[in-house]
Amino acid sequence: MSKTTHLKIGELAKQTGLAVGTLRYYSDLGLLQPVQRGDNGYRYYSFDARQQVEFIKKAQTLGFTLEEIKQILNVRDRGETPCSLVQSLLNNKIEQLQIQIKQMTLFKAELEEYRAAWINNPHPESKPQEVCPLISGVSLHSAPSN
Repeated sequence: MSKTTHLKIGELAKQTGLAVGTLRYYSDLGLLQPVQRGDNGYRYYSFDARQQVEFIKKAQTLGFTLEEIKQILNVRDRGETPCSLVQSLLNNKIEQLQIQIKQMTLFKAELEEYRAAWINNPHPESKPQEVCPLISGVSLHSAPSN
């Protein structure tokens, strides 16, 4: 095996800015395939591995999970272009974000209701076992109504 045709994992780590442990993890998940393992146990990667790591990093910045990235790479490894899968995954992410935004907006409104109620009664009567009567008065089932 020639050093000029393969990279050791440490060299790949330096080129990509990732830790060796991260690259090993990617390999263990099947996201990054070493070309060969040496007799010494070293993982050797092709020079294309750098581009694959950059792809993984870019996909992560778009919110794709490592499992989703693996799906994308599997489609590519079958010789197909994974762009329709990427678009489908992205559409799902956008839908999930819309749901989360709606949930967070409702939660923010609920917190604002508590804040308004607490401004009107900042020091409610407390029982000895209560840590904070404001929180103790919160219903576990619904927001306060003003």
